[in-house]
Amino acid sequence: MLNGKNILITGGTGSFGKKFVEMVLKKYTPNKLIIFSRDELKQFEMAQEFSPKEHPCIRYFIGDVRDKERLYRACRDVDIIVHAAAMKQVPASEYNPTEAIKTNIYGAQNLINVAADLGVECVVALSTDKAVAPVNLYGATKLASDKLFVAANAFAIGPRYSVVRYGNVLGSRGSVVPFFMKKRNEGVLPITDDRMTRFWILLEDAVEMVFRAIETSAGGEIYVPKIPSMKITDMATAIAPDCKQKVVGIRPGEKLHECMIPEEESRNVVETEYGYTILPETEVFNYKGDLSKAKTVPEGFAYDSDTNTEWISVEELREILVKQGYEL
Repeated sequence: MLNGKNILITGGTGSFGKKFVEMVLKKYTPNKLIIFSRDELKQFEMAQEFSPKEHPCIRYFIGDVRDKERLYRACRDVDIIVHAAAMKQVPASEYNPTEAIKTNIYGAQNLINVAADLGVECVVALSTDKAVAPVNLYGATKLASDKLFVAANAFAIGPRYSVVRYGNVLGSRGSVVPFFMKKRNEGVLPITDDRMTRFWILLEDAVEMVFRAIETSAGGEIYVPKIPSMKITDMATAIAPDCKQKVVGIRPGEKLHECMIPEEESRNVVETEYGYTILPETEVFNYKGDLSKAKTVPEGFAYDSDTNTEWISVEELREILVKQGYEL
């Protein structure tokens, strides 16, 4: 699927980007694999792990999705773009709202226009459960970004634009796992609310979802994987069973539970072997995908972390964390 292709990943030095590069190099032989990001230090560090000398297809390209001219330079002759660049820290976005808007919304629009102008084949953008009924600015900007990518398929000529939406990535930078690992030495883990639940996905599975989107998208889909939920108290117990858990209250912009598909969208949702696909509204454009093997979900269907039918237990969490290299 990706053999001989020129691939660019924005935000390529992040947790997802590094795993994406690792899996592409293991499974495929691309012509070029371009890591586009604005942090020269992270690119330098990543080049120690994925050296262009050992992997001649790799290019490290400094740039910002806010800079349209730089995107034109980076995306020339590119076949496939994976858009992982985002300002995603909730507190930072709340305190610096215009910066989040510039990166997450204007950056998305820049990429859409550049990809269309340069004849890119396929663009897959990463989204988040926080884009559903958002209560913080980060979620609101990602909702706007999702809408931009879906609507971009109404262009008469252009790439296939699609979106992959998933929950919290286990152990990624900024997630609760590294935070709890540090705090366990203090003997007390702060819990925002002991009723809190979250969707969880491994980085490997998130990358596989993107591969699937590249392979199957017709344009306009939002792909949602079937993934388990977890209680935040279970994660704390798995990491530090001997620590006390202190409830400190929900932070600004935080929800008790997350949602990946609201019931208002159920009329546009089909179920597949791997998850759910939210189809674009027909008022935007006529969808060109093959739905012969997909089944519709019942009206009123919703995919919420607290009503999910699949859950991870404390024991399963511990096994996963150990496999991911954490010392428990």
